[in-house]
Amino acid sequence: MTISTRGAGKAPAVLVLEDGRSFRGRAYGAVGETFGEAVFNTGMTGYQETLTDPSYHRQVVVMTAPHIGNTGVNDEDDESGRIWVAGYVVRDPARVPSSWRSRRSLDEELVGQGVVGISGIDTRALTRHLRERGAMRVGIFSGDALADEATLLARVLQAPEMAGADLAAEVATKEAYIVPAIGEKKFTVAAIDLGIKGMTPHRMAQRGIEVHVLPATATADDVYALNPDGVFLSNGPGDPATVDLTVVKAVLERRTPLFGICFGNQILGRALGFGTYKLKYGHRGINQPVKDRSTGKVEITAHNHGFAVDAPLDKVSDTPFGRAEVSHVCLNDNVVEGLRLLDRPAFSVQYHPEAAAGPHDAAYLFDRFVSLMEDQRA
Repeated sequence: MTISTRGAGKAPAVLVLEDGRSFRGRAYGAVGETFGEAVFNTGMTGYQETLTDPSYHRQVVVMTAPHIGNTGVNDEDDESGRIWVAGYVVRDPARVPSSWRSRRSLDEELVGQGVVGISGIDTRALTRHLRERGAMRVGIFSGDALADEATLLARVLQAPEMAGADLAAEVATKEAYIVPAIGEKKFTVAAIDLGIKGMTPHRMAQRGIEVHVLPATATADDVYALNPDGVFLSNGPGDPATVDLTVVKAVLERRTPLFGICFGNQILGRALGFGTYKLKYGHRGINQPVKDRSTGKVEITAHNHGFAVDAPLDKVSDTPFGRAEVSHVCLNDNVVEGLRLLDRPAFSVQYHPEAAAGPHDAAYLFDRFVSLMEDQRA
């Protein structure tokens, strides 16, 4: 990716998909070129949390909400220390942000962090195209990076694909750190950072959990040196088929309470012997309906995933670690949205119960994790 951090203004820009379709608009954010996987996000709010979610590493995010940047950027809502999206696509960016919390415009933030984007294109047409053809490689070009479309397409086709991408270690912390419990400390949890969002350990800390966030490369010895009451597997980017399962299997063997979300759900699924596969265009947004099969309750949930677990919906499965069942399912397309072991204290969901910037229907899952640890201690 080559960029210029000068303001984009109304400089011409072009978006080129790997199947040859292109969209012309204006540069938004930094000027230059960028490559990634084109995906769309259906959330109406929460663009700052989306931009700073490490799960979006190496993805060019198309926002389906037409107006983006209305509330500017503040210093409180980031989910990590930087913007992770590879590129940003919006239809009608706000000219002037309006919020008492705003410290700068979204355009200024994108320029400051070198994120190449494009505005003024028909994002509805682009989203429909991705729904029909699937997520695919894409490039955004502006300024000196502009060339004839055949040349730009050739550059897009040289970019790596998401299938087979091992990205978790690129976004995870390099050094372990601690998020202290809020109030009385009740439990210690080892959280494997595969691309963790800042709100996740905070949700656990609110429940009296001292969270030790460990690098993606942490070993079972690193985990158990903490004498943890539970282990947490975070969200993250990339293909779950690239992840080493040694630590997860060690946790299951020792019957330590385990909770995984998003990428962590896929890793647990693979450790249980299920396969994973790439979805056509994935689930991304804060308005995805999921059914909790144990209660029958339908939750509106926050998602960001392009891969899913291939587990049977209609039966309990035998695994190397006992019986397992699909606990949650997406009502849009029957994708597996959660797993639960029946003979060991382990469960996972495919979505984001920390739900920054909402909704909060799934916050009870952190309480379920606490209950597992309480039961284990008893």
